Amino acid sequence: MSKNTQAEENGGEKPISEALKRFKKSRLVFEPSLGVLGFFLVGLCLVWSFFYFDYRTVGKSYNLSDKSERFVWLNLDNNNKNESDVISSNRVGFLEESGDGCDVFDGDWVWDESYPLYQSKDCSFLDEGFRCSEFGRSDLFYTQWRWQPRHCDLPRFDARLMLEKLRDKRLVFVGDSIGRNQWESLLCLLSSAVKNESSVYEINGSPITKHTGYLVFRFKDYNCTVEYYRSPFLVPQTRPPARSANKVKTTLKLDTMDWTSRQWRDADVLVLNTGHWWNYGKTIRTGCYFQEGEEVKLKMSVDDAYKRAMETVMKWIQNEVDSDKTQVFFRTYAPVHFRGGDWRTGGTCHMETLPEIGTTSLVSSETWNQLKILGDALSHYSNGSETIEMKVLNITAMSAQRKDGHPSLYYLGSRGPAPLHRQDCSHWCLPGVPDTWNELMYALFMKQEASSSHGRAREANSTGNVTMS
Repeated sequence: MSKNTQAEENGGEKPISEALKRFKKSRLVFEPSLGVLGFFLVGLCLVWSFFYFDYRTVGKSYNLSDKSERFVWLNLDNNNKNESDVISSNRVGFLEESGDGCDVFDGDWVWDESYPLYQSKDCSFLDEGFRCSEFGRSDLFYTQWRWQPRHCDLPRFDARLMLEKLRDKRLVFVGDSIGRNQWESLLCLLSSAVKNESSVYEINGSPITKHTGYLVFRFKDYNCTVEYYRSPFLVPQTRPPARSANKVKTTLKLDTMDWTSRQWRDADVLVLNTGHWWNYGKTIRTGCYFQEGEEVKLKMSVDDAYKRAMETVMKWIQNEVDSDKTQVFFRTYAPVHFRGGDWRTGGTCHMETLPEIGTTSLVSSETWNQLKILGDALSHYSNGSETIEMKVLNITAMSAQRKDGHPSLYYLGSRGPAPLHRQDCSHWCLPGVPDTWNELMYALFMKQEASSSHGRAREANSTGNVTMS
């Protein structure tokens, strides 16, 4: 064999051997890659499984329908009817006579695709601080929860019907900024039925601002007003008597109703609230003490002062308000949901996107203590000759579950978002939880209207009857 032929044979063998070596090397590289890929796929399946079953649980616990487009992929198992299904079949309409004994505040939050009842962008009567979705909040889950009483169904809010019932009347909110939150909610609910936006206006031309003492909006086509008066304590805060201790900067006169009360005692519907300012930080820490007559009570606790003020409010309703004309509502305290502090010390509620169904663990004991004090004050006027005509909007427990409903970082409007250490976990985004308070007020208001109409009809029938002897 010639050298050339041998060289050619050797030259032909070289690429084959190199290919084999390269293949072996690639196997060393490729084999661990397959292992990594397999591990990744297994891990992905496990994560998906946890995610899937977790959301099946969320779906069931939050009463999400398997027909909801937003959650249809969960394919929730509805083969077995749970207790709520049985109860729902036995519910009656609250406005029906059979609904008279229903406690509308005993219920659950349920998902409802037909909510919210309005959009903030369509309502010009909102502070920027309540327009969360317009100024950075991306999730909208908090707008689509409806309150469902256990043993009856609430009527759906009918803005046109409510405006007809308010024709030629005054509806007045009095209280703190959470009361203002509810007042703005009602303005949006009612104005959603008005085609001509210019027919709803503030009578003095004042804009919506958080610092105005009172605002009166007229619905021209119905000749009615929906008003707000700022009174955080419902009793007056004033200068202390002469020769008071130096630490006393202001006092709350516990035995006197707020001086603006003469402007709203003749309202046809009066909605009162107080609570958020009845704490040490808003009173004694700032030099605000409590006064009865001319005496400043330096040792009186905030709780005792709150109870004394509530007694004054109840007496005022009893003695100064015409129950034949005025429906009075008192809304209970709406809880805050700060984690790890309060509004001064970096408390947070950011990234809360779902209610805390079935528990109120985030709510402080002070909230329930305040509710008990209010209950004690009311109990004195619930029987005998001391009875007063007033409906309590007992929204504390239901609102305690809505840790997802606050502005958190999105209360500064166009100047936001706020820094993480300065969150608002007290007020509420709109649309949102205060709409439900107004739905409950609407139901109670309509119930009373129906009762009054029936009473007038019976009276007319009895007057028109002629007895033959």
